[in-house]
Amino acid sequence: METTASRDAVRACLDAIERDDGRICSLITVCGDEAMRQAEAADRAASNGRWLGLLHGMPVAIKDNIETAGVRTTSGSAFHADHVPNANAPVVDRLLRAGAVMVGKATLHEFAFGIRSDNTVSPQCRNPWNPKRVPGGSSGGSGAAVAAGFCVGALGSDTGGSVRLPAAINGVTGLRPTHGRVPNTGSTPVSPSFDTIGPMARSVADTARMFAVMAGHDPGDAWSEARSLENFLPSLADGIDGIRIGVPRNFYFDDLHPDVARAIHAALGELEGLGARLVEVSVPGAAETQKWATVMIFADACAFHAKRLETSPEMFSREVYNRMTTGLSMTAVDYANAMRGREGWLRTLRTLFEEVDVLASPAMPGLVPPIEDDRSLLDATRDATRNTYAGALGRIPGLSVPCGFTGDGLPVGLQLEAAWWQEPLLFRVGHAYQGRTGWHRMHPPGPDA
Repeated sequence: METTASRDAVRACLDAIERDDGRICSLITVCGDEAMRQAEAADRAASNGRWLGLLHGMPVAIKDNIETAGVRTTSGSAFHADHVPNANAPVVDRLLRAGAVMVGKATLHEFAFGIRSDNTVSPQCRNPWNPKRVPGGSSGGSGAAVAAGFCVGALGSDTGGSVRLPAAINGVTGLRPTHGRVPNTGSTPVSPSFDTIGPMARSVADTARMFAVMAGHDPGDAWSEARSLENFLPSLADGIDGIRIGVPRNFYFDDLHPDVARAIHAALGELEGLGARLVEVSVPGAAETQKWATVMIFADACAFHAKRLETSPEMFSREVYNRMTTGLSMTAVDYANAMRGREGWLRTLRTLFEEVDVLASPAMPGLVPPIEDDRSLLDATRDATRNTYAGALGRIPGLSVPCGFTGDGLPVGLQLEAAWWQEPLLFRVGHAYQGRTGWHRMHPPGPDA
């Protein structure tokens, strides 16, 4: 008997895009005809008893700084507005080989360099929970598309929070993998020693399936590591009894908005009720991590874009140009000091993860910012990334899961971080939490709400 499951899922996403994305602007390119062709092929395979893989028929969106063969990949920049790659990035090939169906390319902040997901080739992306608020960045289009039902999963990239923050801000799940776990080949970089491509979906289970497909060594990526990944999916529901969850005494919980604090502490209570053991910990040096990370990220971005910054500054948006070029004032001594800061931070994390298994914190300490914001892009992004730069500096994995809402109706994300290569543990904790709560199943209001 013929099956239509993949066609129905993809058609539902494409209908939602047609109905609502004119308001949200989460996708730069929609691949409707090709997506339906892929979905029909998946259904024919299923009718013939063939399973295409872990992502059979899953509709996905790909952040538009990740190359897709024959489909425009702009990086949100006028410099690449007409760029059509000849080959897929390895992560895209891995998703498609596992049966995923690409419905489109998700918008982003220009050159993946900001919290607002605004750029020079497409309209401002808007948060589906409130179109007057930002969707986070730089992978805001990916987070908004998942939340709005335009896809089931999406790829983002995370330099200092660009998967975790859009996941938190849009009320979905997002993973920053251990640096080197997932190849970055075919992705426009910001800072190679920070960048990592990561999956986003509504649930931890779907995010985990995407990660299982994406992970693996790529010899074309100098930072990629040949690290084995066990078949962890069967143990996703093993529970978290006895897992030690660290709750920082310093830095991470400073100056939280009261609504964020309430949601995070309620989430910690749920984890404790599931058998986890909450452990108060001190994390020395955490307050310095954003400074060190900023030096390295901004200097690396200026190095990569040096010719463009020098010869064609007018092709950048003013906000991105102003934010990025602060890196030009950073000296070799600044960079060397930042490297020493990172080395010290790595030692701190090694000690910390002997004491606890997971570190919990708010993904973002404040309210979701408005699109019409009096702050500069530099200041707005700095404020939002206070808790996410630390994990990026340490190259550890981090998972954001939705854990409630602030009084203005915008989502809150709980950030869970673990030692290097411990993504399966993060998924187990997040899955247990989502088995007890329903935040990840909530949907934004429609346009007439």
